[in-house]
Amino acid sequence: MLKPILLVEDNPRDLELTLVALERSQLAHDVIVLRDGVEALDYLLRRGEYALRAEGNPAVLLLDLKLPRIDGLEVLRQVRECAGLRSIPVVMLTSSREEVDLQCAYELGVNAYVVKPVEFKAFVAAIADLGVFWAVLNEPPPGSLRLQRRALEAEGMGR
Repeated sequence: MLKPILLVEDNPRDLELTLVALERSQLAHDVIVLRDGVEALDYLLRRGEYALRAEGNPAVLLLDLKLPRIDGLEVLRQVRECAGLRSIPVVMLTSSREEVDLQCAYELGVNAYVVKPVEFKAFVAAIADLGVFWAVLNEPPPGSLRLQRRALEAEGMGR
């Protein structure tokens, strides 16, 4: 079973465009949509309404910078401070080109910082590329479900 993509976005227009772009990239991953930083942390830490969700981390966290309640930088900080979450690839997906935001995101350990393109085709292409890279091409850390499944498949093939 493929790990889901976790998308944290509060802007309805950007959310719709991102979902369209991920759909066009033809990834088989489920996309879990959350609308603010509190929901994101509750989901990742399996607390509140997400306390009973299945164990496991998403393939990638697509995280908006400007979120209600807790902003994306604080979510990133808490993800990187938690041993069970720090290996999740985090892509900051934002409209902010401010140097202070970019610098802070990298200091906190973001894997990529992508400024949302204004033009629709460029936006769709950027999101599709992100989805394919982080959910398909990127090799997850040792011990992840995808690597364990590959090892089992290789054993079954007599390698």
